[in-house]
Amino acid sequence: MAGSAWRRSALAAGVIGVAVMAAVDEIVFHQLLGWHHFYDRSTPSIGLLSDGLLHAAELLALVGGFFWYADLRRRGALLPRAAWGGFLLGAGAFQLFDGIVDHKVLRLHQIRYGVHLLPYDVVWNVSAAVLLLAGAVVLWRARPRSDGRP
Repeated sequence: MAGSAWRRSALAAGVIGVAVMAAVDEIVFHQLLGWHHFYDRSTPSIGLLSDGLLHAAELLALVGGFFWYADLRRRGALLPRAAWGGFLLGAGAFQLFDGIVDHKVLRLHQIRYGVHLLPYDVVWNVSAAVLLLAGAVVLWRARPRSDGRP
């Protein structure tokens, strides 16, 4: 039972973490700073459309994750420390995926244009690794013990 609650708590909050980090990226870098769109390899209109689709997906993930989280809490199956670990892992996973796959492999967009990218890439990916490491540590410390205690 404890292992199942640990896993579900981490996964529900992980979905929320992915959605929150996607929202931070979209709001800060796409809208406020205007550094890029989700898809920059076409017209500005297509870039704006891709931002809207990203925003819709992050909102769906956020709502779904919070419904899942609320259900766990209602049933008394939520383990807050496991949830925090999952949240940090989700946020870091989104950021690392965006930094490596979207920026470098698929080249959907870069963090910024017209500048030397290395410092931006290093900060982006190192901060993702820090979030992942923090999440892994919190989740590991929240793991169920062999005596069944959370």
